[in-house]
This record gives sequence, C-alpha cells and structure tokens, in this order.
Amino acid sequence: MLTVWVVPGARSTEIVGFYGGALRVRVAAPPEHGRANTALIAHLSERLGVRVRLMSGAGSRRKRLLVPGLNVEVLSNRVDEIVD
Repeated sequence: MLTVWVVPGARSTEIVGFYGGALRVRVAAPPEHGRANTALIAHLSERLGVRVRLMSGAGSRRKRLLVPGLNVEVLSNRVDEIVD
C-alpha cells in the first residue's frame, strides 16, 4: 500500500516529495468526474512500472493505492527514485 496526497488542477503532473507521511503528487487534471484519480493512477503506474489501483480516498486528497508485486523495500526504493 502507498499513501498519496494529491493536488488536482496543477500546472503539470509531477511527483514533488512527501507531505504528512504521504507521497505528494500534483495532477494537471481537474478533480471533476474522477479525472484527477485517473491521471494519478496513470502517472504512478508509468513511473513505478506496475499497474497501481486506488483502494480508498476517491473523493479525498489523501488516497491509499495498492501497488501489487512490490514488497515494502522495493516500493520504497522506487518511490525515492521517482520523486522529482
């Protein structure tokens, strides 16, 4: 599981670091009709190299994502590598 803090409606989609124990991601898509969630999933799936799934927080800035096939150590290393 990966906890993410999402900032929708940003100028560009990027991973910017950590906020309150969560990976902070700015998403260019607006928060309407699930577009920000879709953009978040696509971006993190591409950057992590695995298909992530939204588990909770669909209507919130704080979300929990399932990252299948990666143990905690590997996920932690990949997150450290992708922080812009």
